[in-house]
Amino acid sequence: MRCVLYVHGMGGSPREAESFRKDCPGCEVVGAEYDGSFPSVARDGIRSAYDSVRAEYDSVPVIANSIGAYFTMLALHGRDVAKALFISPVLDMERVILDMMRRAGVSEDELRQKGEILTASGEILSWEYLSFVRENPVTWNVSTEILYAGHDSITPRETVDEFVSKHDAGLTVMEDGEHWFHTEEQVAFLDGWIRRVIS
Repeated sequence: MRCVLYVHGMGGSPREAESFRKDCPGCEVVGAEYDGSFPSVARDGIRSAYDSVRAEYDSVPVIANSIGAYFTMLALHGRDVAKALFISPVLDMERVILDMMRRAGVSEDELRQKGEILTASGEILSWEYLSFVRENPVTWNVSTEILYAGHDSITPRETVDEFVSKHDAGLTVMEDGEHWFHTEEQVAFLDGWIRRVIS
């Protein structure tokens, strides 16, 4: 038997791992417990969760959702990850932050001076966070499958295409899907995709 490590997205929970058990026959599925408030904290939590599971199992694939994919790449570079399945992944964190800043009308100089800015949409922009992302570029060399939604509002299609062209990655697109796979049709598509690519 092997074990799959699940890394949730923002606002998610390790308990979401239970919903993937049906899609990973013959596998234990464990959710990573981590704090996503800052990349280095998330990195350490995911790395610890992976190392704990890897000590007991020979083969550990990873399923990661949204920003969990970014944290996973940050945490597990250099680890012997069997395979990665990324759902609506955040692949370019710097671009995500810069897009948030643009939407909020916040310049880099303003963010640098203030340190943190609460936007009208309730998001907190942080100069420390942006600086960390820039100073710790992601390197990823794990065989990866990506499920992308045609209506993803966070990660542009060109970012996904660029990632796929530069990495050992396969891409499946649900054209009428959204960043959060939540409708009955979207969840069914997600389940079918996992069953197909997990082996």
